[in-house]
Order: sequence, then C-alpha cells, then structure tokens
Amino acid sequence: MTPVTRQEVLGLYRKIFRIAKNWQSASGQIEETIKEKQYIRSEARTLFRKNKNVTDAEMIKQCIEECEARIEIGLHYNIPYPRPIHLPPMGLASKQGRAFRHQEKLRKFSKPIYLKSHDDNS
Repeated sequence: MTPVTRQEVLGLYRKIFRIAKNWQSASGQIEETIKEKQYIRSEARTLFRKNKNVTDAEMIKQCIEECEARIEIGLHYNIPYPRPIHLPPMGLASKQGRAFRHQEKLRKFSKPIYLKSHDDNS
C-alpha cells in the first residue's frame, strides 16, 4: 500500500467515526440514534479489519469506492444501513451449465458497488 493510499484509507476511517459521533437518526429518538451510531462503528470496524490484509491496488481502489458510496448514500438518505436491492432471480436454470453461469454473471454485475463487501447470499 502506498503512503498516499494509506492516508486515504485512514482518512475514510476517521471520517466514518466523525459521522458516527454526530449521527442523528431520522426518527429523532435517542434509542434509535444510539443504535445507529453503534451500527456505524461496528460495521466500520468489521469491514476495515476484514480488508486490512488486502494488497492488490485494484482491490483497494474498489474498497475505497465502496466506502465512499456507502458514506454518501447513508448521509443522503439518513440511514446507516445498506439500501435493499432486488437482484434478478436465478430462474429455472439447472444448477450447472451455460444458462446457470450466465444467470450467476448477471447477478454479480447487478450488485451495486456499495454492497460488494456483503455476502453473495443476499
């Protein structure tokens, strides 16, 4: 990781914790605000620790883009949780073969950038 990339990642980490510190829930309830602040902190810690050993420059770039997208979406919609998505259904293809591979490829490409860190089971 280059020093510039390292500074960028650490800056994003600090930015997330600043957002969590000043976060207000959309409902305005104190319990909801505390719950959402804890979610933001735990999600940031989990994902940054999960990706701390990533060395590939392209993969680091994707992680940074995902982080920035999630920050912007969270601030815009005032919800810290990932927005739900509707992936294309798997259809009636058998569990092997060309049609199945094509459907898996469609599902992979239709997953938005801000959900790349989540399991493919969603």
